Amino acid sequence: MVQRRTLFGGRIRYWFDSTLARGAAVLVVWMALLCLAVVLPASAVLAWTDPDVPASLGDRLVQVWRHTGKTLRLGGATGPPLRVALSVLLALVTLLYVSALVGLITAALTERLTALRRGRSTVLEEGHAVVLGWSEQVFTVVSELVAANANQRRAAVVVLADRDKTVMEEALSTKVGHFGRTRLICRSGPTTDPAVLPLANPGEAGVVLVMPRDEPAADAEVVKTLLALRAALPEAATRPAVVAAVRDDGYHLAAQLAAGPDSVILESDTVTARLIVQAARHPGLSLVHQELLDFAGDEFYLVTEQDLVGRPFGDALLSYATSSAVGLMRGDTPLLNPPPETLIAPDDLLIVISRDDDTVWLDDCAELAEEAAMAAGPPTPVRAERVLLLGWNRRAPLMVDQLRRRSRPGSVVDVVTDHGEATVREVAEAEAGSGAELSLTLHHGDVTRPETLRRLDVHSYDSVIVLGRDPVPGQSPDDPDNRTLVTLLLLRRLEETTGRELPVVTELIDDRNRALAPLGPGADVIISGKFIGLLMAQISQNRHLAAVFEELFSADGTGVRLRPATDYVLPGSETSFATVVAAARRRHECAIGYRMHDDTSTSPGYGVRINPPKAERRCWRAGDEVVVIGRDWTSGSAE
Repeated sequence: MVQRRTLFGGRIRYWFDSTLARGAAVLVVWMALLCLAVVLPASAVLAWTDPDVPASLGDRLVQVWRHTGKTLRLGGATGPPLRVALSVLLALVTLLYVSALVGLITAALTERLTALRRGRSTVLEEGHAVVLGWSEQVFTVVSELVAANANQRRAAVVVLADRDKTVMEEALSTKVGHFGRTRLICRSGPTTDPAVLPLANPGEAGVVLVMPRDEPAADAEVVKTLLALRAALPEAATRPAVVAAVRDDGYHLAAQLAAGPDSVILESDTVTARLIVQAARHPGLSLVHQELLDFAGDEFYLVTEQDLVGRPFGDALLSYATSSAVGLMRGDTPLLNPPPETLIAPDDLLIVISRDDDTVWLDDCAELAEEAAMAAGPPTPVRAERVLLLGWNRRAPLMVDQLRRRSRPGSVVDVVTDHGEATVREVAEAEAGSGAELSLTLHHGDVTRPETLRRLDVHSYDSVIVLGRDPVPGQSPDDPDNRTLVTLLLLRRLEETTGRELPVVTELIDDRNRALAPLGPGADVIISGKFIGLLMAQISQNRHLAAVFEELFSADGTGVRLRPATDYVLPGSETSFATVVAAARRRHECAIGYRMHDDTSTSPGYGVRINPPKAERRCWRAGDEVVVIGRDWTSGSAE
């Protein structure tokens, strides 16, 4: 019996579903029948229970009709059949008109809301920041712009990319978090279309940042976006400042011509290669760079100090209690770490590192320096280096060139990779240009296999650089980082087995993988996209800083260095940081911080302290390091 009921119920549902599938007309009939099935019985109950209704059946049926007409908005008129029919007709016409009007209004509102959700309305902000394109770097850039605008009342960041507006807003909200006073506005559309760019109102923007994607055609798209921007603003009296990045230096000139003479074009691969090589030579340096580039910490500012005009630059080093002078901006040319005797001209701007622009004030700290605590010996000599390069990608030849520029005679770079003939040719080309000072050797092997690493005397190298493969179209974008994490896991196992630390420097693409990386105390991580995003954000706030960063990250120029603290102060002595600054001045360097050896494994700073107060006193131990801005030491380079 139960089975028959189930079968009967199934047939009824099937018949009902099939009836509804015939179209809107059948659906209207069903709706009318359902309404009548509820309204007629209810109207009959009301008519039969109303004490004022006559007792005759006809009068009660008339009352039922009136209740039904009022409920269904059918008029409810009584009298001859023609009168009732006309009343029903007029009611149906009214119902049709009102329903159509409501439908049109609803459709118009829905279309408008859909257009707003698609991000197709024009932004009317002024002085805002426009971010064109979408990549992993957009999260870093937006986050830094929000931090930079923390004390601004009406700051806005507009992101225009060929993605769904809602998806972009949700992704930025998840990864960036609270936007503070900054208004985030997303618009959807191709950035290479001049007709779409006005949605972001770039003509009234303070700065436009063009994001590069990590794809083979990314540089060509950046150039095309810059051309579209120029086409969208053909008659603009003042164009916004433009900051863009390309991977290949071959596109740098084209991007510069497309963006205009006042734009800043970064070469992301070159900058990344320089950062990795500098971190390989000075483990922990990436932490210093991130601190200087992050708006959450201390950063670079350009200030005017009339009280220091005519005095030597060396005096400025101890003229700030809570800021660090590092150079001069003479016109558009930065003079980082100039000789201490360089006189400060009236038009010079001082380049200082400080917490904020309102924390830069003069306060003579010369009396805090203690002569008795300063070290007097020669600096630690630079020697030939041995570098192990695990993996190969498009940035590897640039790294070899950076290593060659400052290498001492007898330096060695061993490359381990399994890429095949293309890699053999690339390594051979890099070896041909490496010069006599640097020996470059290729070894075949899979760096994700334990036996490959066991065949190498890993601990004999001064630094180990781990590189991921270039992303391949059709392959998961996580594959390069996945292989890098496996290699890091094997290296960490070697550290635990031997009990000896490895000076590992690795490059990761996704910042989220940093928390997964099995890193030892001596390891350093470069998140290439994040550093480029930090650079772009800094330059967007002050384009003059582009020349400062170019000098800092160059292989041959003045850069950030980590030196043994014993080269500046006596080991075990307790003295102020002003003493370290004075000792560095003697060596023609600018001391801007230190790294404590005992805290190198403690997050989040890992022992790095940038721009400490000059009056801060601490006991300087043998393993501590001093962060300075200067050149690499060679024979005869320091007094």
